[in-house]
Amino acid sequence: MPGLPRPITVIPVRRTAKSRRRRETAMAWTYVSPAVLIILGLGVVPVAWSFVLSFQADDLVTPSRSVGFDNYSALAQDPHFAQAVGNTVLYTVLYVPLSILFGFLLAQALNRRIRLIGLYRTLVFVPFVLSATAQGVLFSFILDPQFGAANSLLRHLGLSPQGFLTDPGQALLVLVGITLWSGTGFCVVVYLAALQDVPPSLIEAARLDGAGTWRVLWHVTLPAVTPMTAFLVLWQLITSLQVFDVVYVTSKGGPLGSTTVIVYFVWEQAFKNFTAGYGAASAYVLALALLVVVLVVRVLRRPWKALR
Repeated sequence: MPGLPRPITVIPVRRTAKSRRRRETAMAWTYVSPAVLIILGLGVVPVAWSFVLSFQADDLVTPSRSVGFDNYSALAQDPHFAQAVGNTVLYTVLYVPLSILFGFLLAQALNRRIRLIGLYRTLVFVPFVLSATAQGVLFSFILDPQFGAANSLLRHLGLSPQGFLTDPGQALLVLVGITLWSGTGFCVVVYLAALQDVPPSLIEAARLDGAGTWRVLWHVTLPAVTPMTAFLVLWQLITSLQVFDVVYVTSKGGPLGSTTVIVYFVWEQAFKNFTAGYGAASAYVLALALLVVVLVVRVLRRPWKALR
């Protein structure tokens, strides 16, 4: 009837909350879906495809055929793969502890208030920012046996020239030196952040108790930076097992396979010898090795945490 107020429609609160959540979820997926598609397309799908490929004989041209575990069996008997594994292990054994040791020592030296300290820290970190390709090109010119600056300096000092990257006995050691030049900067930055979080009161208390520099370092500084050391060990292990760019630019796995590491072996098999299935199998051996490294580091951290 005219003049009477219209009835008020009551919307249930639960239904309103559900519809709001649905709209928010739809909007969230709208923003997230491009990143999800990129991750699936560039990460998950290639990993799954390469796993299937590791059980096939595929030359990237003709149709593939299933060979079961033949690729993995061939890897176990391949002397070139064994050499690549040995080179990778030796590189890792040298690179990881040296980069962490040099990084800690440099961080200790740079963790003080002196003139131009910001410049010194920047100079130490700059090599890490440079791409591995740029580093390889730079050191290829410097270490050239005939026209390189390194041999020119050795001749000026009256020393015999060296083969460097062309000498099978020196190439891998030179490669370790090149990557130390760049990789140490990352360790320095991480350790600097950790050292600046060490409470000064602990250091002052230790010195008041008569502790010298080495005792303060052993009983105060090192325990305080232990979590960062564990992180750097894991990070540098993964980095060393995946080294490729510098090898490809400088030595291309030579001479005589002395610098052929696992990742370069994978690339060589897949894109140079056109045995993609064999290369995929060697890639999954590397993935298994990385998984083992991560698990070992996690297991070793538990008793260390308990002791702390």
